Amino acid sequence: QVCPRLRTPRLPIWLCSITGRHGVLFGTDSLLLSDWKTERVFHLYFYSGQQEQTKTAHLTIDTHSHHWEKDRSEDPSSPGKRHPSVEMAIRTKWAGATVSWNGTDPFF
Repeated sequence: QVCPRLRTPRLPIWLCSITGRHGVLFGTDSLLLSDWKTERVFHLYFYSGQQEQTKTAHLTIDTHSHHWEKDRSEDPSSPGKRHPSVEMAIRTKWAGATVSWNGTDPFF
């Protein structure tokens, strides 16, 4: 059984092991964990320390995006529909959220 504090810690900092590599996913707004209204649109940062990552990735998470706004013409199994592992990790906490990389090329 997983401790509830692992899923919702006191500070918005998560140590991640994604595809066998470690990184830190964190937010600067501590209200993210105590006020559900802040979970609408918020910012997280991801840093792995890997050679290919030259700066911390700034991610914008929208938990109220609508699935019908997505392009329905693409096959969900097509390569264009694959999501980076970081996004999939974020969706373990916020299911269905959309993640904007704010100009950074997605990695992982």
